[in-house]
Amino acid sequence: MEELATVVHVDNNTVSIMSEVKSACSGCQQVDNCGSGQVAKAFPTKKLSLTLQSDLPLKVGDTVVLGLSDACLLQSAWQVYLFPLIGLISFAGVGQYFISNGMLPHEFFGVLLSALGGYLGYSLAKNKQSSPKNKARLTPKILRILTERITVIES
Repeated sequence: MEELATVVHVDNNTVSIMSEVKSACSGCQQVDNCGSGQVAKAFPTKKLSLTLQSDLPLKVGDTVVLGLSDACLLQSAWQVYLFPLIGLISFAGVGQYFISNGMLPHEFFGVLLSALGGYLGYSLAKNKQSSPKNKARLTPKILRILTERITVIES
């Protein structure tokens, strides 16, 4: 995955960059005729600032290409989505087993058990995502300096 950013500050090997977060609706040809496109136009664009390490000869105003491994991003996404879901479903199954065998007196306890499973899955995903090794893998890298200037023409 690649994204363009602009260098806003350089201090030795430490580089501060800024990138605009784009709406998915801004690139479509039907943006003027679509309700979602009109809503996207109404909200201001957000700017994302990062401070990264780079050995490239950068100067303020340079446009750079940031890169992030697709495999790392996908692995992170499936952990964040599936761990809580797997916890919820598996604990719901255990709760249903306990209810059907009379070990739990009411279905409410089965629902609580399901919620506990979802929370444990969420906690596991959060723990894995906040590990230093994972944070390092999910930090964007400056791949290259863009040699040609890109001008965006807005109509």
